[in-house]
Amino acid sequence: MNPTQTPRRDPIRAVRTPGGLSVRYRPQALITGTACALAALAVSVAALGSGDFPLGPAEVVRALAGAGDPAADFIVNELRLPRVVTALLTGAALALSGAILQALVRNPLGSPDILGLTQGAASGALLVVAAGGGSLALAGGAVVGGAGAGLLIWVLAWRQGVPGHRLVLVGIGLAAVLTGVNGYLLTRVKLMEAARALLWLTGSLDGRGWEDALPLLALLTVLVPVVLLLCGPGLRLLEMGDDAACALGVPIVRLRLALLAAAVLLASAAAAAAGPVSFVALTAPQLARRLTRAPGHNLVPSVVMGAALLVTADLAAQQAFGGRQLPVGVVTGVLGGGYLVWLLATQHRAGRL
Repeated sequence: MNPTQTPRRDPIRAVRTPGGLSVRYRPQALITGTACALAALAVSVAALGSGDFPLGPAEVVRALAGAGDPAADFIVNELRLPRVVTALLTGAALALSGAILQALVRNPLGSPDILGLTQGAASGALLVVAAGGGSLALAGGAVVGGAGAGLLIWVLAWRQGVPGHRLVLVGIGLAAVLTGVNGYLLTRVKLMEAARALLWLTGSLDGRGWEDALPLLALLTVLVPVVLLLCGPGLRLLEMGDDAACALGVPIVRLRLALLAAAVLLASAAAAAAGPVSFVALTAPQLARRLTRAPGHNLVPSVVMGAALLVTADLAAQQAFGGRQLPVGVVTGVLGGGYLVWLLATQHRAGRL
């Protein structure tokens, strides 16, 4: 059995629509996805109401509907809503990227953090900081750096195809190299710029506006249907192994390239919006798979799980430490690092490491 999968306990059911179409679903996956979506919504309302000017849930809902008083409308819709939306979209993008990579490499450790994509985005951003670029240029540098790292991984891993284990090995090596490069770049910038870059490298949602959320929303609007509808069935067959997928007519090389490109774009855009937030891409697909108890990639539950995780971590970063707010990357790093240690221990006990 694939080490990223759990025993199949959730049967597939189908319902027929009035138009005669048959829609298949797994009840446990549907329940899990709905619960995560409701949790993300509840935490978002709590986040919109928290701060120096606290608001109750009813006041937040009225402000979102445009029926609140002018002060509440301004605080909720102009000051707090862009940050919450950016958190939801960033978590969703990171989780989808991680779910794709874990399915591609058939390894629970497959994620942008470990395979070098996040480090590539950081390198691009640091080059922009060293050149004196602003926030918009920094976001563009992150996207270009992440895309360049993904292209380099593909080129270095290519040997008449790109098997999953080679992607992992090349990605880990590239991540180590880029970590050293990023450390060097930090020493070459001015002190104030280094402080700004270090905050971004930690992963932070502080001061995020609609200019950060809307490009990520546009990317997700395009890539989510493409991944789910066009690449999802092939990805499910690819998890059976290259030989089986090829025998069933799956264009393995083209499918891997398309999915890797989607994962790279999602991780790079998330880094451009909120910095390289760590471990969400690793933990969200794993938690979604364990809760749904279903084999396969679990892309939709992973997306809503990632959104719920990041908005919850951001609320904890703002409220759990008194008057001192922490970057959200600190919270996800502590929790995700603990989860990674637990995952490695369980894999070792199961004889998979």
